Amino acid sequence: MTLEVNCPTCQNKVVWNESAEYRPFCSKRCQLIDLGEWSFENHKISSPMKVDAEISADMIEDIEAMLAANEQDFFKE
Repeated sequence: MTLEVNCPTCQNKVVWNESAEYRPFCSKRCQLIDLGEWSFENHKISSPMKVDAEISADMIEDIEAMLAANEQDFFKE
């Protein structure tokens, strides 16, 4: 059974498998067109992001500890 999807840009059929390099797009061209649409803000996430109103001191300390632990490895790769 093969899964086929429509290319989000041109609506051509795309077989969804490992050999489809640009899936869900049919080509690099369609992939870049879509990226351009996002960069010009023609596509947007419609619902606002929800942020927890309460951030505890414990959470801040945990985040700072994680950042401090990873700071040395940040530029190694």
